[in-house]
Amino acid sequence: MDFLVKPSSQWENTKTNCLIVPVYDNKSTGAKSSSTQNNSTVLKQLDNLSNGLISRLHKTGDIRLGKGKTTLIHNTATEKFPRLLFLGCGKELNTTTFREVIRALAHELSHHKITSIHILMDEFRVKDLDQTRLLQQATTLLESFSYKYDTTLSKKHPKPSLEKIIYYCEQASVANKKATAQGLAMAKGINYARQLGNLPANICNPTFLAKSVIEMGKAYKKISVKVLEETDMKKLKMFSLLSVTAGTHQPAKFIIAEYKGSKGTEKPYVLVGKGVTFDSGGISIKPGAKMDEMKFDMCGAASVLGTLKAVAELELPVHLIVVVPAVENLPSGTATKPGDVITSMSGQTIEILNTDAEGRLILCDALTYVERFHPKSVIDVATLTGACVVALGKHASGLYSNKPELSQQLVTAGETTYDRAWPMPLWEEYNQQLGSRFADIANIGGPEGGSVTAACFLSRFTKKYDWAHLDIAGTAWDSGNTKGATGRPVALLTQYLIDRS
Repeated sequence: MDFLVKPSSQWENTKTNCLIVPVYDNKSTGAKSSSTQNNSTVLKQLDNLSNGLISRLHKTGDIRLGKGKTTLIHNTATEKFPRLLFLGCGKELNTTTFREVIRALAHELSHHKITSIHILMDEFRVKDLDQTRLLQQATTLLESFSYKYDTTLSKKHPKPSLEKIIYYCEQASVANKKATAQGLAMAKGINYARQLGNLPANICNPTFLAKSVIEMGKAYKKISVKVLEETDMKKLKMFSLLSVTAGTHQPAKFIIAEYKGSKGTEKPYVLVGKGVTFDSGGISIKPGAKMDEMKFDMCGAASVLGTLKAVAELELPVHLIVVVPAVENLPSGTATKPGDVITSMSGQTIEILNTDAEGRLILCDALTYVERFHPKSVIDVATLTGACVVALGKHASGLYSNKPELSQQLVTAGETTYDRAWPMPLWEEYNQQLGSRFADIANIGGPEGGSVTAACFLSRFTKKYDWAHLDIAGTAWDSGNTKGATGRPVALLTQYLIDRS
């Protein structure tokens, strides 16, 4: 879709398929009727343009004012906007309810053949958001709503009819236009990540992931791509990573994509994404229920690749390197067994007590590999532990870092985009749970604090740079009737890089 920002003074003089007007319920306790008095100026203008239609609707109570309620009016007596859609905002809006209202708008529009809409953005009053953030979040939500998965369906979804959205703001400022562009780029990255995550594992395997990144490199001139094969990984002594892929015939791929948006030899920001394209648990096999959702175990990889796409769309002046260790974890006669001891690229030995704790085994070699880039910061993203889902549910990603400043930057980026993360501890007491009699470290630390001990494991391989870990096991996908990848935390990561640029 195309998104434009125009000054509010122009809305009366522009033709559109549908004009969107936010309205509020100002009904006082005990009052017999609702009032939209804080929309009075706009409503009076609309009333004049529509020959008194708004007054008649108001009198009959036919304008729905509840949060997320919509009222679509046809035949408005003016050719400028043949349709008028009132968007109910309830009594007031905060960030959460604003997003609910925008989703309701997108849902309503999806049922009509409307090609363009004009939204009176000045009528939104959200107590904890300024207009630039309103525009960014509205754009991300509206564009991402257009995504529908149908790759493996025999009957494809119809193409969305909505092609253009125009925001009317008091000021069509550079900041407002930039925020809209950022929101659109984030949505494109989110939808790219969702598509990769939603593909079944018989399509989206490590080889497919590598080819997808190569195609992205062809599409954006500032991106270059390199793929390491298993023979290369053996030369680099990535035996921890290779232990995970030992039970499958699908070859592992180690993908490195570099985006050069800055001049000179600026040190890069590095993103590392867990790319387990299917996780059966290996010999420590998972229960059968919901094992189909383990195709989502590569959503960390999908999210960092979605972020790469968003950065390339925005042409941000940053140096970014994205690394994806991509594997499949299956049981077989050649699979790694509980009790095996392997040597990581760092030289540290690992006792594998549970082959279903495989994400940390591929990430630790990737985190060692990226030392060569002398990075400004390294952020790894992984659907790492069910324990994080227990701790934080689906609302926030778990955030761990060896640098408080980096942790705060990510928290801020998450608050800005409403793709939130919550800081968690990396205390020495948790590290002690990873002790082993037969190796330098065990790959699990027992049932207590599982998300924390997993992060502590990774921290052993990140001593040479500023590092953060995002555990997205609870936020990367939805289950049940809304089953599918969410594209998180593309928005958070993109905002972090925007803030750095």
